Amino acid sequence: MDTEPVDHEPRQSFPWAVLRQRWEDLTFLHWAVAPEVVAPLLPAGTRPDTLDGVSYVGLIGFRMVGLGFGRGPGVPYFGTFWETNVRLYSVDDAGRRAVVFRSLDASRLVPVLVARVTLRLPYLWSWMRMDRDGDRLTYRCRRRWPGPAGTTSRMAVRVGEPIVDPTPLEHFVTARWGLHTRAHGRTLHLPNWHPRWPLHRAELLHLDDELVAAAGLPAPVGPPVSVLYSPGVPVRFGPPVAARPRRAGPPESQ
Repeated sequence: MDTEPVDHEPRQSFPWAVLRQRWEDLTFLHWAVAPEVVAPLLPAGTRPDTLDGVSYVGLIGFRMVGLGFGRGPGVPYFGTFWETNVRLYSVDDAGRRAVVFRSLDASRLVPVLVARVTLRLPYLWSWMRMDRDGDRLTYRCRRRWPGPAGTTSRMAVRVGEPIVDPTPLEHFVTARWGLHTRAHGRTLHLPNWHPRWPLHRAELLHLDDELVAAAGLPAPVGPPVSVLYSPGVPVRFGPPVAARPRRAGPPESQ
């Protein structure tokens, strides 16, 4: 089984989009984690994706803008909200790399309910905001439902210079073209596509986070190994497919 490459700008792999949205003002914090720690937290049929034998846990804050269905416009009011997610990195039996969300805190209740019912994604309703002071961004989150209620996160970063040539780690944690989730008795792969990330270096100024531990992971010890910022990208999601092995093709001629 061949694992697909970490491609920073692949072609769209699906013929039509079921969801459209834009992600804006993203901050990515990442810590190294042993694969055996995260393996029990991944859906059946997937395993930890690793770089040089190490996997990663990410804490990402951003603004979702204009979430809409198919070719239609973004849903007014409910389609724009703040989100903070805790995510892991996975690869399935077909070699597809993806992310697995352990939690997705969002500031609109209706999208939370829809995502929980349809794809069984672990969305949670939270109070959230982001404040900007020049090149300094501060993200705040306090969980409302379903809990643990009162779980909080606050992170502040200073945005630095654009990244011309991302490192292998920076590609690994951002060049992700799908998600894995367990829904209705099956593990699903939901593909996505967007232009290449415009990334910036960033400096972590403050972090007081309870979301990672609430997601069933060890609380981060020490500073993150990667801190990144992106102004954002437009995103399309394709239809979900069962994450089952691809059939082997005929042997190649010698």
